[in-house]
Amino acid sequence: MSLQQPTSSPRGCILPYSEHTMRAQALNIRCCPHGELKLHAETRQALDALDITLSDFLVTQTPLVTRTKGTAEIHPLNKQPANGSGEGHAKHRKAFPVLGTDYTRVRMPFEISLWILLACLMKLGFHVIPSVSSIVPESCLLIVVGLLVGGLIKGVGEKPPILKSDIFFLVLLPPIILDAGYFLPLRQFTENLGTILIFAVVGTLWNAFFLGGLMYAVCQLGGPGLNHIGLLANLLFGSIISAVDPVAVLAVFEEIHINELLHILVFGESLLNDAVTVVLYHLFEEFATFEQVTIIDIILGFLSFFVVSLGGVFVGVIYGVIAAFTSRFTSHIRVIEPLFVFLYSYMAYLSAELFHLSGIMALIASGVVMRPYVEANISHKSHTTIKYFLKMWSSVSETLIFIFLGVSTVAGHHYWNWTFVISTLLFCLIARVLGVLVLTWFINKFRIVKLTPKDQFIIAYGGLRGAIAFSLCYLLDYKHFGMRDMFLTAIITVIFFTVFVQGMTIRPLVDLLAVKKKQETKRSINEEIHTQFLDHLLTGIEDICGHYGHHHWKDKLNRFNKKYVKKCLIAGERSKEPQLIAFYHKMEMKQAIELVESGGIGKIPSAVSTVSIQNINPKTLPVERILPALSKDKEEEIRKILRNNLQKTRQRLRSYNRHTLVADPYEEAWNQMLLRRQKARQLEQKMNNYLTVPAHKLDSPTMSRARIGSDPLAYEPKADSENLPIITIDPASPQSPESVDLVNEEPKGCSGLPPSPEEDEEGLVMRAKEPSSPGTDDVFTPGTSDSPSNQRMLRCLSDPGPRPEPEEGEPFIPKGQ
Repeated sequence: MSLQQPTSSPRGCILPYSEHTMRAQALNIRCCPHGELKLHAETRQALDALDITLSDFLVTQTPLVTRTKGTAEIHPLNKQPANGSGEGHAKHRKAFPVLGTDYTRVRMPFEISLWILLACLMKLGFHVIPSVSSIVPESCLLIVVGLLVGGLIKGVGEKPPILKSDIFFLVLLPPIILDAGYFLPLRQFTENLGTILIFAVVGTLWNAFFLGGLMYAVCQLGGPGLNHIGLLANLLFGSIISAVDPVAVLAVFEEIHINELLHILVFGESLLNDAVTVVLYHLFEEFATFEQVTIIDIILGFLSFFVVSLGGVFVGVIYGVIAAFTSRFTSHIRVIEPLFVFLYSYMAYLSAELFHLSGIMALIASGVVMRPYVEANISHKSHTTIKYFLKMWSSVSETLIFIFLGVSTVAGHHYWNWTFVISTLLFCLIARVLGVLVLTWFINKFRIVKLTPKDQFIIAYGGLRGAIAFSLCYLLDYKHFGMRDMFLTAIITVIFFTVFVQGMTIRPLVDLLAVKKKQETKRSINEEIHTQFLDHLLTGIEDICGHYGHHHWKDKLNRFNKKYVKKCLIAGERSKEPQLIAFYHKMEMKQAIELVESGGIGKIPSAVSTVSIQNINPKTLPVERILPALSKDKEEEIRKILRNNLQKTRQRLRSYNRHTLVADPYEEAWNQMLLRRQKARQLEQKMNNYLTVPAHKLDSPTMSRARIGSDPLAYEPKADSENLPIITIDPASPQSPESVDLVNEEPKGCSGLPPSPEEDEEGLVMRAKEPSSPGTDDVFTPGTSDSPSNQRMLRCLSDPGPRPEPEEGEPFIPKGQ
């Protein structure tokens, strides 16, 4: 190593920077900014007094000196003692620092904690003052606080922080979406999924292209300041501003307590339109860099919509299944159960964002898939931890988003153009109203519960914009979009108008229109039973009609879930537990917690604790019943005895699927029996008119002589009654035609016995019919009355004979005829 000896200087000498340098406090050697060692004059005099040249000093100290670029550090073995008692030059000792400051080291976490604390205090103050919360929504107040804080920071000469897109999309947004997806009302969401998809996909596309096209026309007619904005830039701006923001919708709709239908329609639209927004944003952003857009690019952009949406759902389902399967083995380590839910959900979001898929749909899918299985595996304390931590995390994130939105408004660069900003606001409202009216007219043709004009107004009025549009616009590159400042100004104007004007006036409008609000009712076992009953009933009706609708596929999915999925993802006997029993256990646990929180068990004396009660009356474990093992022959013998001795009931089909119906062999016989019984009843009604003829009254002598004179043979008295048949009548129904049985049609004189005087006077002899033997059917069993001679006799008996002549004094034509 060679060093050049510099010339002496009153201030010192400059040495070239060599490979080995050092920083020795005792010799006062320091490094210059240009990479050279600067040696003061006092140090040179000390080296001369010791008769040591600088070259020899550096060579001897080289093994003990380490060098980094721009600095020279001495090896720890070569350091001077701390008290400065070394030979040669003595250093002045500083006093021990009792109190010191190092703000740069803790600046970042300290400022983050301050912002979170400010957000929590603002949220607390909002709910403490009821007069403010009843008029101004929470989101409006937080934006105002952000504006004030940003103005204060700017007033003291500091630069206010801006809501960066990466912080928003990767830190603040996921907790809000996870909370919404994990506790999503799945029944209302699935029943209205078609309507939500139409509003989210078709409505967002309509808003984007309608707004982008009109804004392009405004830019062409607006003057020299807007002529340079092309069609793709306006379409990109339309795709950013057209999407409904889920954060703003949640903040406003949860305060007005709107009914479940309208809430799930608007909130579901804000969740599912993320896929459309992501696709349109990346599509127009890429097209802006192309010199020419071809048809192939448009087709690929159309296909990317399905890739982004379905890909996000697929990623979320995969992570949800993994989370559910992991929770199956956490029975011995309950502490980390909530952590798995948060980590797997966040990994699903990051994985979707990694491939430019829809992270919001991935979070929703993972939360919906994992929840039923995770709650069946984890403990109740873990479930409570997940619930309150998600609520807390999402609430803090929502508060920070609105505060930073106000701060960023003050800190950002703005370019105000009256024509562009007012046109954007006006066209946003027109596009929203027209889209809702047209789509609702189409949707109502297929809905059973129609959307009323009041519902349409709330849906159109509830299309709020928020921080997602601001963050997407902030991501634009100045190189390709020089008008980004003007876009940001227009977007902030639309956000403030929707949040302040629409958010503050929607509550009085809901009260004025008397829109149905959410009813806070507790679910009961009775309601759950009737709900499941109606689901099964509607599924059966769809199967019988051959219509594969919503309930049919829901029943198929439930069967597949119960048969395969639950066995793999739920541990223990909970996988075989019926849904109604699981709901009963959940309700029982909830009621017990409410009883404890309300002090319902406070009546128990404090001296007697729960542990002592358990020790006094220990709970004995039930002894498992051991069933004797039976051989197959013995079991078959028991089954045979039961089949022969038990009453045979009609076989019923266990399934009401129209493809598995089996023809009943007795169906035709039963139909014939019913037809014969119906004919018998009709004949019975006719016989009632014939056999219920009133008794013949005694004629006067004049009428008797007239009748005998008109027909002497008809009224000639009989010498005997040998030709009269004997008829048996069933006493249960003496007028039934089937109960008439001709026992003997032969003349009584053929029997060899003379007729008695009593029989001559009786005429037709009526005898009771003996009951049939059990197990026989009088309809299918042919009797003696089916012979042709008996049928002819029945027809003769059914003739009522001549009508009685009217008596004297009666009119010839009866009244009423």
